[in-house]
Amino acid sequence: MATSEQGIHKAPKVLEPEVFDLRKYLDGSRRLVDRALSGFIPEESARPQTIHQAMRYSIFAGGKRMRPALCMAAAEACGAEREPAIPLACAMECIHTYSLIHDDLPSMDNDDLRRGKPTNHKVFGEGVAVLAGDALLTQAFEIAMEWKTTERYAHRDVVLEIAKAAGSRELIAGQVADAEAEGTPITLAQLKYIHECKTASLLSCCVKLGGMSANCTSVHLEALSHFGYHVGMAFQVIDDILDVTQTSEQLGKTAGKDEIAKKATYPALIGLQRSRDEAAKFTQQAFDALAPLEDKAVALQAIAKYLLNRTH
Repeated sequence: MATSEQGIHKAPKVLEPEVFDLRKYLDGSRRLVDRALSGFIPEESARPQTIHQAMRYSIFAGGKRMRPALCMAAAEACGAEREPAIPLACAMECIHTYSLIHDDLPSMDNDDLRRGKPTNHKVFGEGVAVLAGDALLTQAFEIAMEWKTTERYAHRDVVLEIAKAAGSRELIAGQVADAEAEGTPITLAQLKYIHECKTASLLSCCVKLGGMSANCTSVHLEALSHFGYHVGMAFQVIDDILDVTQTSEQLGKTAGKDEIAKKATYPALIGLQRSRDEAAKFTQQAFDALAPLEDKAVALQAIAKYLLNRTH
């Protein structure tokens, strides 16, 4: 795809109308998810209090709720309302949060800051942080069972999607490959594998679950899968770029830690401008994948465009 000097900020071809209010949409989605999560996650007063305090500390630490928003937007793209997708959206947010807690641990990335606040292990200690992550991962499957099945999809189908995305061949595979690559020269293909597993798998799962909650057809499920994959790849490339171009205050997490840890990133391998071009290419491929959904995918397109142009 041709790119301008602005690179990553070049506006891809999209369908969403000018009147679509993304901020209002995301605010509404966040409120729906926060309300549901507050009911699903045990109260801080529930015994043992420490673990529930730690779980709620991270799950309500001020995240954008982008994955749940994608899940619910996918349901809308397939002709349903947002509400039936809420349990699946919440389940994926629990898995995402668990992965962040574990990713920040001293034995992993050893980070002190997440979403502008001290990381979980800095507040509750390493042992409780490990258990809080474990608890959120387990909680995700309990929450997913609250979803109402459809004609085409049963609980077995969504549980399998979640388990695969979070398992040893996808999310965990990406974490392992990422850790093993620290300080070691790797190829662009190896880096792409890390991003596919570590980021794209969960985002793809989110939009697929949204489609399944809407009883989508197999054609639409495949379109959503491709969309989620390419949005996930663009998201992670942009994350790599922001790590070297923004401050910790802007990011809400420690900036420059990838370079310090000698992690392989797109900018380190191919430079900033080519990385911006790659992000723009992945984003355009995401938009192209939505063709079977025609003009119903307005929210999905708007979220993808936002992710392309984000600064934190």
